[in-house]
Amino acid sequence: MNEREGRVILGLDPGTAATGFGVISVSGNRLRALEFGVVETPAGLPLERRLEQIYGEVGGLLRRHRPMATAVESLFFNTNVRTALAVGHARGVTLLACSQAGCEVFEYTPQQVKQAVVGYGKAGKEQVMEMVRVLLALSETPRPDHAADALGVAICHANTCEMRESIARSQARSLADGSIR
Repeated sequence: MNEREGRVILGLDPGTAATGFGVISVSGNRLRALEFGVVETPAGLPLERRLEQIYGEVGGLLRRHRPMATAVESLFFNTNVRTALAVGHARGVTLLACSQAGCEVFEYTPQQVKQAVVGYGKAGKEQVMEMVRVLLALSETPRPDHAADALGVAICHANTCEMRESIARSQARSLADGSIR
């Protein structure tokens, strides 16, 4: 990782047809998009080949950017079990790629992402996409929406990570001064 870029976070929005990815750099309060897009797999391709393509491209992102962490949107169960199963397959290969790269993974629900990005856990997709654009100082709203979602997950982790580190520093000070036993 280049120290000028700060800490790098990879956000993923897994899906079999399209896996969104967003790589951001965090330096103090400044967030910057380094790369974003989608890994698209052809519908006619056998599932194992689609998963192989997702695994390979996510592995390439991990090698290229060497993130300190990967943030993944957790599986959202809706009424379509077939869709949930397909997303589960894609999540599995992205998690495997992260594990093999030695990159720690954090999972966030869609509501946690919306809360972190917009400030409201039931925000609409367009609100989230616009706030991702604003927070990353992009000239245009990131497209397609899977890429914007992945950037949102990365932003969510950046905000959560800051809070987690602040709590750890506070606990360390308390332990050092003896106020926590």
